[in-house]
Amino acid sequence: MACCSFLFFILPIQMSIKNPLARVFFHCLPFQRLSVQELYDVMALRQKVFVVEQNCPYLDADGKDVAGYHLLGYSQSAELLACTRLLPKGVSYPDFASIGRVVSSPDHRGQGIGVLLMQESIRWCRQLFPDDPVKIGAQCYLTRFYESLGFEAVGDTYLEDGIPHIKMILKD
Repeated sequence: MACCSFLFFILPIQMSIKNPLARVFFHCLPFQRLSVQELYDVMALRQKVFVVEQNCPYLDADGKDVAGYHLLGYSQSAELLACTRLLPKGVSYPDFASIGRVVSSPDHRGQGIGVLLMQESIRWCRQLFPDDPVKIGAQCYLTRFYESLGFEAVGDTYLEDGIPHIKMILKD
């Protein structure tokens, strides 16, 4: 992990990847490098979707954000369209890195941003945590979506904050 972090800081992490079809600019930052505005954007979008839209009151600030990297997808007008939280092995799962807090703006759904977000999240996990398999806790209604990205369901379904979920592992 320390080696990856060191290399990550040397690379131009502020450089965005432009996808002309979706007009989304992605960048990935460790928690400590998020600006106050970026942190606000992340927390606001997560609350808008997870707490308000999904009617799921829970403590989003669970202490894991500080250990992770945050993939942010912004529009050309600096609106946060989607984001994920990438965690190293041992934070959410003992033997797996993870992608979590996957969220896209309700105002921009149906444009392929979710697919781009997950493709970038997988790419960044492979760069940041090259030796670690990746596990997610997916909402059950999104199982087919995650399967299309290379994930495979493992174990039984469970309730998390009243929403059915299932663990999934990224196949190599």
